[in-house]
Amino acid sequence: MKEKITILEQKEKEAELGGGEARIKRQHDTGKLTARERINLLLDKNSFTELGKFVVHRCTDFNLDKNKILGDGVVTGYGKIDGRQVFVFAQDFTVFGGSLGVAYANKISKIMDLALEVGAPVIGLNDSGGARIQEGVESLAGYAEIFIRNVLGSGVIPQISAIMGPCAGGAVYSPAMTDFILMSKDTSYMFITGPDVIKAVTHEEVSREELGGAMVHNSTSGVAHFAAEDDKECILIIKELLSFLPSNNMEDPPRISTDDPIDRREIGLRDIVPVNPNKPYDIKDVIRLVVDDSYFFEVQEHYAQNMIIGFSRLAGRVVGIVGNQPNVLAGCLDIDASVKGGRFVRFCDCFNIPILTFVDVPGFLPGTNQEWGGIIKHGAKLLYAYCEATVPRITVITRKAYGGAYDVMSSKHVRADINYAYPTAEIAVMGPEGAVNIIARKEIEKADHPEAERTRLTNEYRERFANPYRAADLGFIDEVIRPEDTRPRVIRAFEMLEGKRQTNPPKKHGNIPL
Repeated sequence: MKEKITILEQKEKEAELGGGEARIKRQHDTGKLTARERINLLLDKNSFTELGKFVVHRCTDFNLDKNKILGDGVVTGYGKIDGRQVFVFAQDFTVFGGSLGVAYANKISKIMDLALEVGAPVIGLNDSGGARIQEGVESLAGYAEIFIRNVLGSGVIPQISAIMGPCAGGAVYSPAMTDFILMSKDTSYMFITGPDVIKAVTHEEVSREELGGAMVHNSTSGVAHFAAEDDKECILIIKELLSFLPSNNMEDPPRISTDDPIDRREIGLRDIVPVNPNKPYDIKDVIRLVVDDSYFFEVQEHYAQNMIIGFSRLAGRVVGIVGNQPNVLAGCLDIDASVKGGRFVRFCDCFNIPILTFVDVPGFLPGTNQEWGGIIKHGAKLLYAYCEATVPRITVITRKAYGGAYDVMSSKHVRADINYAYPTAEIAVMGPEGAVNIIARKEIEKADHPEAERTRLTNEYRERFANPYRAADLGFIDEVIRPEDTRPRVIRAFEMLEGKRQTNPPKKHGNIPL
């Protein structure tokens, strides 16, 4: 038995060495951690159980059978984060550049199947050169096996992807179908076709960083949700993100205790929202004064900044927050903001996370770029997401709520449960100036002093319609509240809604306007 144990221990050491000391040093020299170092940082101490440690590839082409490394370039298994079960795979760039073959893919598929069966999140730590060319179509089949599991697990278990090195070609589609993507700055990139191919085909010259670096995908494409300074920060963000999420779609998000009083009133909220409808302000200032301990965990903070999304807690309970940002594009809805908000609303609805919406929206962004780019279709995604959602939903209109954008932003008419408005709210088809120019055009033209008449009529319209009381008269607003009462009102409403049960008509699935 002693000899058998010695052989086992030797194999374990061999597997844990991956591609060898030289390649590990090269990994460290580029500012990256190894696959096992990443897992050890991510999971609770001594909680990791590895699966498939001795798996090797079965390829015999191109003399690859003479080079077999235990584990085959990916570390897979399960463990715990803050005591909660998770499954994880970490691609090992020191082994064949992290390239994926069929045995490698089977290891990932196995833990994804287990995660779905037991109802636990899957975390993928990506650092791979792509498909293993020597394995040909088998490597492509391996990717497809992972893709189908991404889709089957979508909305059932949280799926998180961390891009900590290269992720190119077909490999990008697995992260793209997960719920959240994190990228490490300077060391990671994602793209379908690399700079060399682009140069050959289109004659454009672009670097990897410019084409698909962390900030490109966080600020321009919207592919990624978080940008981390390095691998260590990336892992810390994953841990924090998971603290807001349930383990699966049959559970509620974890609750924590808080010393922040439920009935805390913030008189400072009176001064944040300007009476002047054209003056900007930061909606995050409102959010922080309402939520527990003023903490807002923002998602996609660099992308479509006219829309704010993220997680907070109210009385210790997780809520997803969506809000228009008057500081950027006056809070208008555009293509990017609609897609960003719509996807987040659908995620929250998948995983039983109540949604709190702050509204200050003058409408949809006008322009040929928006119309030709499909704002009708993309704006409908946000509308569809809110209409479809059955989780508890509370809406607070802080100022403007004009036109179709009023409807879209979780209005009473799309099944929001409780709708509040500040006294500064303006709920109308459009702003007073635009409305008067349309409905009183002839009257203004005939007046002796057209500009004075325009001003008079605008003020009259503002007094009659640019307020929350007409909507409150009709029952579209449940209560006009003092800003300082926002926190206690919202918390009480969510407590009341805790037992909410709402279902949509039976169907295979809806046809969201993609």
